[in-house]
Amino acid sequence: MSAPRLAVFDTTLRDGEQSPGCSMTPTEKVRFARQLERLGVDVIEAGFPVASSGEWEAVHAVAGEVGRCGVAALARTRPQDVQAAARALAGAARPRLHVFLATSRIHLEHKLRLSAAEALHQAVEGVRLAVALCPEVEFSAEDASRSDYGYLREVLQAVHEAGARVLNVPDTVGYALPAEYAALIGRLRRDVPTAVLSVHCHDDLG
Repeated sequence: MSAPRLAVFDTTLRDGEQSPGCSMTPTEKVRFARQLERLGVDVIEAGFPVASSGEWEAVHAVAGEVGRCGVAALARTRPQDVQAAARALAGAARPRLHVFLATSRIHLEHKLRLSAAEALHQAVEGVRLAVALCPEVEFSAEDASRSDYGYLREVLQAVHEAGARVLNVPDTVGYALPAEYAALIGRLRRDVPTAVLSVHCHDDLG
C-alpha cells in the first residue's frame, strides 16, 4: 500500500507577508510566485483580495502569471470577500477559493460576536457561493486547535457536504502541542474520511 501524497500549499505571499518588513508589491509577488512555481509547490496562496486594491491587483497578477500550480485567494465567508477573491483569480489556470471562518468559542464570542449556529450557517453559505464561482474550494476553520471538537467536526462535515473538497485545520495562535495536533488530525481523518485535510501550523508561543 503506497503512502498518501502530501501536497504543499505555500502561504508565503499571504501569511508570510504579515511578518514585519515583509510587505511586497504586486511585481515582487509575481517574481516570488515564479520561483515557488519552479520549486514545484502545489498551490500558491497569493493574498487576501478584499483587503485592498493593491492586494487584489497582486493576486490577479499572480493568477495570470502562474500556470503549473494552483493559485489560491483568501476570503472570509462574507459574499463581498468571496466575490472579490473570485474576480481576482480570473484567468488562473488552476484557481482555488480559500474561505475561512473561526470555530473556537473565544473567537466566535469576542471577535465575530456570532452564535455557533450563526457561524455554521455563515460557513456553509460562504462555501456554497464559493463553489458556484470556482471549481476548487478550500475551507479553513480558524483557531481550530482551540475549538470544541464536536462543533469543529460539525462545521467541517457541513462545509465538505456543501462542496469544500479541502478542509484546513489551522493552529492559528500556536496553541497546540505537536502530539495534540497530530491527534486532532487523526480524529478528523476518521470522521471526515472523504475530505482532503490541510494543516497550517504556527509557533507564536515559542
